[in-house]
Amino acid sequence: MARSARSRRATERRCPGSGVWGGGSSILPRFYYTTWFRGSGVHSDDAPSGPSTTRQRVRSGPGNEETVIQSTLAKEVRRRRTFAIISHPDAGKTTLTEKLLLYGGAIHLAGSVKARRAKRHATSDWMEMEQERGISVTSSVLQFDYHGFRINLLDTPGHQDFSEDTYRTLMAADSAVMLLDNRKGVEEQTRKLFEVCRLRSIPIFTFVNKCDRVGVSPLQLLDDVEAELGMACAPLTWPVTDGSNLLGVYDRRDAALHLFQKGGDHGASAPTVELAGLEDPKVRELLGNAATDRLLEEIELLDAVGAEFSEEAFLEGRVSPTFFGSALTNFGVEPFLRRFLAHAPAPPPRDSSEGEIAPDDSRFTAFVFKIQANMDPKHRDRLAFVRICSGQYEPGATVTNVRTGKGVRLTDPQQFFGQERERVDTAWPGDVVGIHDRGGLRIGDTLSAKGTPEFEAIPPFSPEHFARVIVPDPLRRKHLDKGLLELSEEGAVQVFFQGGVSGPAPVVGAVGPLQFDVLLHRLEHEYGVEARLEPMPYRDARWVSGPERDIRRVGNGLDAALVFDRNERPLLLFRSQWVRQATEGREKELEFFRMAPE
Repeated sequence: MARSARSRRATERRCPGSGVWGGGSSILPRFYYTTWFRGSGVHSDDAPSGPSTTRQRVRSGPGNEETVIQSTLAKEVRRRRTFAIISHPDAGKTTLTEKLLLYGGAIHLAGSVKARRAKRHATSDWMEMEQERGISVTSSVLQFDYHGFRINLLDTPGHQDFSEDTYRTLMAADSAVMLLDNRKGVEEQTRKLFEVCRLRSIPIFTFVNKCDRVGVSPLQLLDDVEAELGMACAPLTWPVTDGSNLLGVYDRRDAALHLFQKGGDHGASAPTVELAGLEDPKVRELLGNAATDRLLEEIELLDAVGAEFSEEAFLEGRVSPTFFGSALTNFGVEPFLRRFLAHAPAPPPRDSSEGEIAPDDSRFTAFVFKIQANMDPKHRDRLAFVRICSGQYEPGATVTNVRTGKGVRLTDPQQFFGQERERVDTAWPGDVVGIHDRGGLRIGDTLSAKGTPEFEAIPPFSPEHFARVIVPDPLRRKHLDKGLLELSEEGAVQVFFQGGVSGPAPVVGAVGPLQFDVLLHRLEHEYGVEARLEPMPYRDARWVSGPERDIRRVGNGLDAALVFDRNERPLLLFRSQWVRQATEGREKELEFFRMAPE
């Protein structure tokens, strides 16, 4: 399969041959997989085997129909902006998200939101547990229009325990906004997510938040970003302070001043002060001599070090346009949004097994990056979040799931606003739609109306926390199996199995322990299963390939355990990173993988 350069590098360490053991054999009891995972086929309601290519044509004269369709497709692609916000916990991501929605007219009151006739705690935090704890634990999609653009905002969990959900969501984004706390700069979770963006060559904007509070010097923040991440910052706006208080932000490109005010909306709606340059007498009249001198000195330093914005360098990921403001007070957000729309890329071409597919290719293609069950507890539904890559989405069309080769009928498509959904009649590249899934779709599946192109896979990451799932009531085991199957297909946790005299015992793995709390909460409230978890003493794991006897020998040792994932691939669990590294150095016949091999 043709892949991007980074994907080709990743596949250089894939397992040889067709089997993960190197010889294609399997030692996991087959009976359990044929029952527990029997829902892997697509139920297509007897859809025709061949893909449907029906399309409503615009009648604009003989021979011009396809031209008009292509023109409409190209126009819709140009006005799409699909992005995600990445940050460390508590940097203000949910607050910034809601302020962007305010500008888009999608909501009218941030926080206790009245959004499309529904009351919410935070628009993007729709799960009961999110609202109780005040954290985002699952990704959501928020779509709205602003100044002629269709914006698809992929809101991601900020908590580090849910970083794997964020990794998957970033696969659907065309750009990202890196949100920094002006008192803390680059933090651990920000660094991890930045690396994912870098691997995918995603252009990154930077928004320095909480500037209404005293924090690190903005010049020091820029130095920290470059030192920590190896990416230069090009400030397009700059905070104006008197040393302890925020007075406004200066727009370097437009030579304009946005003044911060106490009370009301803090000056967010106040008219911008147009300047003839920083030497304009209005600057000293508005800011005073001390603040003006400070601003002149800082801008002079920026000019001296060449902190200028370059479109080419930005799209290549070498420079990040940087903005300053306060999401909580709504200050500096509107200048950022305007610049973002001007510079953020429209949906780009994507690599596939059949070569690069352009967004204005008339053939419909898309991929599944998220599956979510029970968004509406009354209906026990299951939705696949699909990112459109090319062509036009039309309800009722039949496409092919490239992984299974089976037809999937695109009925009743949904577009999202947090938990709320609306039926749509059409969607375009860059958009995210939800399609009802009966259990046949998996994260990473490619859907295509013609041919069998396959987009880059979305591999699972090796977990860092493990626990056995115990159900006191054996009569609820069937419900447990159903819940674990569906939640693992969503990516809420990873499920593995250990062999035993009574059959494989379920083991759950997670990036962080808070995922286990979510698992128990959802098992109880969505599947009626009261379960408990028995922690296992392992903190590192790697998928492994090689001779079966060697894998079993390592897995039966005192400091390791052997489990299998849903695709029967062996995974070794280790008590510590040190044990894992020592094993990798000692076992020359084995090959280890941080991400699941294909």
